[in-house]
Amino acid sequence: MKITAKEHGVADIFKYIISTVTPRPIALVSTTNSNGDVNLSPFSFFNAFSANPPILIFSPSRRVRDNTTKHTLENVIEHPECVIHLVNFDIVEQMSLSSTEYDKGVNEFKKAGFTALKSDLVSAPRIKEAPVAFECKVIEVKALGDQGGAGNLVICEVLTIHIDDTILDQQGNVDSLKLDIVSRLGGNWYSRTVPEALFEISKPLQSKGIGIDQLPEAIRKSTILTGNDLARLGNVEKLPSKEEITLLEGIAIIKNTDELHKQAKELLLLDKTQKALELLLYNLFMG
Repeated sequence: MKITAKEHGVADIFKYIISTVTPRPIALVSTTNSNGDVNLSPFSFFNAFSANPPILIFSPSRRVRDNTTKHTLENVIEHPECVIHLVNFDIVEQMSLSSTEYDKGVNEFKKAGFTALKSDLVSAPRIKEAPVAFECKVIEVKALGDQGGAGNLVICEVLTIHIDDTILDQQGNVDSLKLDIVSRLGGNWYSRTVPEALFEISKPLQSKGIGIDQLPEAIRKSTILTGNDLARLGNVEKLPSKEEITLLEGIAIIKNTDELHKQAKELLLLDKTQKALELLLYNLFMG
């Protein structure tokens, strides 16, 4: 299947983008206009882009159906401040309710049942129930077009971060499971942070991995080991030499290549990368 942007309508392009670029974090944004009217709305075109200065960007798109703009966009242009809240599972239904297109001037805090707290540095209130809130000044609004579906990058500099103590571990770091963040998928689908969805990958930050290209060809061309498996093997600092391998003891000779690679794969699943590599190389050199 191939989708060519120039040959498909905006609605189709929008559908495929939001269904494939997932999961997306959700910014639940509170703003005020020059009259002090409060607005609250969620956006999933959102992420962090810098730590110095601390920059968050969200994008209220022009509506595809009629090319109108959202109250949030109008507010940050008129009054360049906002509070960006993260959404966890405890408030996901309230967040969804706040996305209702109420008339201008309607306070979504009240409609969605959120408790409004006075912010420290900006005029927009923050949500008491949100696990994290970023008070921001809006430093630029960059329009990406003037037709339906066009985004508007609201570039926000973070002034203050409020973090609920209940999502912190004993060292004061954010515990991903306690945060239980919710993200946006396509259609009506969302995802949340649950234990079975989390995994760790060791990063070669202090040393360079040898790379898949340095693994022996017999390993690289395995029909059992996947690209992920090979990448884990290629993340070691160096391969043991043939002399080092011959000194190893207690490693079985496995004549069947598929069986050998299956056993290596099982070791990798147990995070025993060095053992898997030794098993593979020992059989390569000694088998």
